[in-house]
Amino acid sequence: MIHPPDRPSRLGAGGDNAIAFAIGIAADEWTLVILRHALQDGVRRFHHWQQILPISTAVLTSRLRRLQELGILTPVEYDRNPVRHEYHLTPRGAAMWPMMVAIWAWEVRWAEGHPEDLPAMRHLTCGNLFTPLMACRTCGEAVSPREVTGSFGPSGSWPRSAPNTTMRRRSSGSSNLGPGFYPESRALIGNRWSAAMLGAAYLGAHRFSEFQRRLGAPATVIADRLRTFTRLGVLEAFGDADRADRHQYRLTDKGRAFFPVVMAAIEWGQRWFIAPEGPAVVFHHRGADHAFSVLLLCSACSQPLKGREMAVV
Repeated sequence: MIHPPDRPSRLGAGGDNAIAFAIGIAADEWTLVILRHALQDGVRRFHHWQQILPISTAVLTSRLRRLQELGILTPVEYDRNPVRHEYHLTPRGAAMWPMMVAIWAWEVRWAEGHPEDLPAMRHLTCGNLFTPLMACRTCGEAVSPREVTGSFGPSGSWPRSAPNTTMRRRSSGSSNLGPGFYPESRALIGNRWSAAMLGAAYLGAHRFSEFQRRLGAPATVIADRLRTFTRLGVLEAFGDADRADRHQYRLTDKGRAFFPVVMAAIEWGQRWFIAPEGPAVVFHHRGADHAFSVLLLCSACSQPLKGREMAVV
């Protein structure tokens, strides 16, 4: 199915929901790194991506084709002899900037082992360097992840939130992307099971059996992801050291700090992929009588951030 780039897609009843589409994009490493360079650096041409990424022609071709199908990129002819195209971000694609900025901010604050220093970001409106602050769009107040609650909506369920086989992509050796992307974020959302596991943790899963029951993933996958998240300091295990099945896993401060990334991805999905039954997940501002949707503020001037008003330093 080809999705319109300038208006929301209407999904079929009972099929993949908005979360599945968001995961299908965010959980593919090559797709994220291609979008990162398109959004941050304005990369549009096939050979430019090949110059800056260790990516094969076949993998780059397949990802660009998929991004066109999803209405995120659109081809624009720039040469007729031979015919060549640039790949421009559509309104749908440009709207992914909050997720990418949230990933950058989390990596700067929490991740270790970067091969080079990450760049700073400047808010062009106030002229200052900044980090994004998560706020409630309804009331404008800055909030912490603990102040947000979520539950499945009318189109939400674990089976409907997992991308179907046509939306999944293999990593194709993308474990060595070089300094161009963020290694710890890839470990958290770089494949569909990681992204789903993180979502289950935010929605209250604490035990091995709870993760497995909700996701329906193989036990080996659940165990591997729990080990990875614990090693990264995103989850902390409590319980009998000799009985992994008795452990409880709790989000750490580092794990909760990744919440704006997840919120931005889900909100993008629900803005552009609409199920007839209603939203896939509903969030509320804890202690307030209104729904929660994410708004990113400049830490320097407290004004809302906009995609065209930020620059990499």
